Amino acid sequence: MTEEALDNRLRIAVVIGSVRRPRMAEPLAAWLERELGAAHWLDLDMIDLASVSLPMHEMQPGGAAASPISGRLASADGFVFLTPEYNHSFPAPVKNVIDWHMTEWAYKPVAFVGYGGSGGIRAIEQLRAVFPELRATTVRESVLLPMPWEHLDADGRFVPPPGTEQALHTTIRELRVWAQALRSLRAADPAGRK
Repeated sequence: MTEEALDNRLRIAVVIGSVRRPRMAEPLAAWLERELGAAHWLDLDMIDLASVSLPMHEMQPGGAAASPISGRLASADGFVFLTPEYNHSFPAPVKNVIDWHMTEWAYKPVAFVGYGGSGGIRAIEQLRAVFPELRATTVRESVLLPMPWEHLDADGRFVPPPGTEQALHTTIRELRVWAQALRSLRAADPAGRK
């Protein structure tokens, strides 16, 4: 790979939103890591909220500097949220990680992979209303995984049903377009972070 190609690579952070044990997120995250890890244009950072200590208090307006993942989020060019749907919404740890940070999300694209009985669509739609407040843009496409527990093989690996891989690749293509476009916008520092 040339030096120019390395400079053009995008850093994509996958935020794993479930902290339950046991959880469906593990085989789904492994599937995402396999699929996205094969892309030549991105550097993947898997951020598992189950292993990140972000308390539900001590937060300051505009985010908290004490976050152990602030640097990882700040260095990302875009995000994929792997989120379950709990009670027609997204889980509290997802809102907590969003609220603990502010400028880390600004002028970056966010894509969603949702799962649950209805594929996580209600969680995703609610997240679409949250991110614009942080100056992030959500990509139109998303991946819905209804009842993914019915698509595990004998070893517990997720075997995507027909159309799922195509939905993921379409979503990630759109994420890439936005990430490339917004990288140059961030270089002009519209959020006044410098």
